[in-house]
Amino acid sequence: MSLPAKLVLVFSATAAAAGLALAAGRVPTAATAATVAEPPPEITVYRSPACGCCKAWATHLEQNGFTVKQVELEDLSEIKAQAGITQRLASCHTALIGRYAIEGHVPAADIKRLMAEKPAVAGLTAPGMPQGSPGMEGSRKDPYDVLAFTRDGKTTVWASH
Repeated sequence: MSLPAKLVLVFSATAAAAGLALAAGRVPTAATAATVAEPPPEITVYRSPACGCCKAWATHLEQNGFTVKQVELEDLSEIKAQAGITQRLASCHTALIGRYAIEGHVPAADIKRLMAEKPAVAGLTAPGMPQGSPGMEGSRKDPYDVLAFTRDGKTTVWASH
């Protein structure tokens, strides 16, 4: 009797994870296979060298499990144009992750949801610089929306904060 291919694949992945755990001197558990998952994709943040809130947002991403590469540029207009960021959607920094653009102070949880759901959008934006958003923390917290946007300029509310 042969096993279905999907079951064999799952068994093989679990066995490989258990083997890695044993090689590392750990006792394999049912959770071992889940811990061998590939790391999240790197997010590249394009920002002005003088902008402190952009640095704080990159730190927010790192604290939430993202691998962050920071690229300092004096002029972000070319990156924004290539990513489909219009003036109406713009903020102070632009990031790229996978096939998506992230504009402004979008919370890490919203980016994780984007990467899990993989909708047919160009990216997410938190237009302007909303007070109280990641990297813009302070004494005031204004309500704001994170918008999903398409290349042709259509937007929908992705999350409200």
